[in-house]
Amino acid sequence: MKKGICYIVGACDFNEIIKPDDADYIIAADGGYKSLCEKGITPDAVMGDFDSLGFVPGHKNIIKHPPEKDDTDTALALNYGYEMGYRRFLIFGGIGGRLDHTLANMQTVLGMKRRGCECYLIGGGCIITALENESFTFSGKEKGYLSLFAADGKAENVTLKGLKYPLDKATLYPDITLAVSNEFIGEKANITTMGALFMLWYENFSDKEGSIYENNRCDL
Repeated sequence: MKKGICYIVGACDFNEIIKPDDADYIIAADGGYKSLCEKGITPDAVMGDFDSLGFVPGHKNIIKHPPEKDDTDTALALNYGYEMGYRRFLIFGGIGGRLDHTLANMQTVLGMKRRGCECYLIGGGCIITALENESFTFSGKEKGYLSLFAADGKAENVTLKGLKYPLDKATLYPDITLAVSNEFIGEKANITTMGALFMLWYENFSDKEGSIYENNRCDL
């Protein structure tokens, strides 16, 4: 298993800064190649069907897929990184644009969780990840809003501590918005669930130090 982070960059606009280390790997998923070029970053691989980019770039490592395919470009890029041995993924440019693409990326994040990976969608001051049958702890430095959504049927025994609105062994359903727009209060916060959840939190990550997004590496 690789120790570094695999960065996936999609076609949607984002303001966050990418700061990869030498051990990290960067994959441009189709139109994400343009975003990386604009930021002066050369990806290690460029892949997709190139319908968003509109051309196949002159890169030394091109993985081209046909437009008629079962997986999205983001999903294919994640699978490529997984096969290379990476288990921690940061996806930029995967939130916004067409809503169906954002929802598909959220589904893929849950799928990567079930493969034993940490996977985060990042953009627009938001981070999205998936939790399943586990506890998750925030450091207490975070500010902003936190929302939880049942991702696969109901999620039971959902307990929230250290947030403005606590929960004790609640059940979340896909058709009830019980856990939307919670708030950090400067305390260490903990989330526990039996079942799958999508977790979204909003904060200004682009220029903040000491937060969950310090150095853009999601050091949770």
